[in-house]
This record gives sequence, structure tokens and C-alpha cells, in this order.
Amino acid sequence: MSIAHALSVDVEDWFQVLNMADTIRRSDWDSFELRCVDASKRLLDLFARRDAKATFFCLGWIAERAPKLIAEIASAGHEIGSHGYDHQLLHVLGRDGFRAELAQTNAILEDASGQKPRAFRACTWSVTAKTPWAIEELLAAGFEVDSSIYPVLHPDYGVRSAPSSPYRVLSGERSLVEIPPLCLDMFGRRLPVGGGGYLRLFPLALLRRGLRQQEQRGNPGCVYLHPWEVDPEQPRQALGGLRGFRHYVNLRKTMAKLDRLLGDFRFTTVSSALDQFGESWTAKLPAFRASELLG
Repeated sequence: MSIAHALSVDVEDWFQVLNMADTIRRSDWDSFELRCVDASKRLLDLFARRDAKATFFCLGWIAERAPKLIAEIASAGHEIGSHGYDHQLLHVLGRDGFRAELAQTNAILEDASGQKPRAFRACTWSVTAKTPWAIEELLAAGFEVDSSIYPVLHPDYGVRSAPSSPYRVLSGERSLVEIPPLCLDMFGRRLPVGGGGYLRLFPLALLRRGLRQQEQRGNPGCVYLHPWEVDPEQPRQALGGLRGFRHYVNLRKTMAKLDRLLGDFRFTTVSSALDQFGESWTAKLPAFRASELLG
């Protein structure tokens, strides 16, 4: 049987992304239409048609305002993961703030879905050298899987030395499994290809190569996107420059591109993609101390 790859959706709305932080005030969020509900439902319909499952990393802020959406996602057989409460960078929250946010968001998501989140993804991949305490806090909160460490160098995030295949992160006597977003290693370089603006910008052939590379290694790859990326009619902001390009490039092509990708590979939730190999596979994954990985 072929490997089932991990499919993930970060459930946030267009006005909550980092690219908008200098344009839209946090205090104004409730004045905007919540467009991610309809966009998420379009993704649910596509996933059902392609017989794919996904992990929906949900913001607590969204779940408070759209609990029926969270319940619908869970009832369709998808996994509910935590994306934090209101899309704040972890180093801005600080350790105490992060601890409080994890507890708050877990309670909201469990109440809406009946699922206690097992998997976590930080806002804008902000488990970095600035947050060496993040893994310990995730373990203390009961998380078993994380997908927050981008193994690339980027102005806003990334741990370039991190592996591009799943591995274990150790803190004390405990560990969790890290599943990084899909990258393609070639010619001694690493190209992020598996989600967000990368998914929309790069040819589908590069995503296919990245997934097949992980298959050759005996691992699942991890693809991600956001509901606003299948919402080309979202309100436009005068972002300009690189941030504007990153946010708006090829929004009208996302759905068709994703549809083709789902037809080429099998996809399941993050947890199921890891669990398909059994505990012995997990135990053999490379292991790194959080203090060293994020030091």
C-alpha cells in the first residue's frame, strides 16, 4: 500500500495573517466578515470528493465564533489540532502567555469538537531559536505531535539546521514527533514546496517530487494551506512589495491545483500519517534535544 501523506489546514481568516499585521489592528478583527467558514466548507467538500482526510489546525478565536464549523470538521472524520488562540507569534506571547493560550485554546476546541487536540502548529512557524521553551510547554500540555519547525531560512521563521523529514524532539524524559512542512532537497539546497505561497507559486511538479522524495525515505510528507487561499474574492489590502505578492499570488489557482494533487497521492490527517507505520517506526525516528535543535 502506498504511503498516506499528511494534509493540513490552518483555520484562520485573511485578516489574521502576519502579512496583515501592519495594516489591520487586532482590535478591529470583529468588524470583518468571517469568510473562513465558507472557504473551509469548500475544502471539506473537495476532501470528501477525493476521499482525503486532514488535520485542521484551528484558532481558538475562530472556534469561539464558529463552533458549528469545528463540529462539522470533526464529524466529517478530520482531526482537530490547535493553532493557538489568536495567531500571535510565540516569542511575542512569551512562555507564560503561551502556556495560558494552550490551555485556553484546548478547552475551546475540545468543547466544540469533542476531540482533545493531539497536534499543534504555531502561528507562522514560530517555534524557533527565540522559543527554546516551546517544546517543553507543548509536552506539559499533553501534545504528542508538532508541526511548527520550518527547516529553512526565512525572514520571519525557520530553523535551517532542522531535518526535512519527521523526527522526535526530546525534552527531559519525554518527546513528541515533529512533522515538518514539505521541502524538496536537491543540489545541496532545500526548497520549501508544500504549502502556502510556495504551493501556489511553484509548479505542481515540484510538490510531486517533494512527496515522492519523502516516500523514498519511507516517510510521509506534510502539505498545508489556509482557507483564505481558496477565497480569491477576499477584500484586498494595499500590502505592496513582497508581502503583497506572497499573500495574493495565484489565489484563483489554489483549488484546482490542490484537486490535482489530491488525485495523485493519498492524504490523511497528521496523526494518522504518522500512526500508519506503528510505534516501532516512531521509536526509530532520529531524535534531537530541544535545547540543541533550538539553541
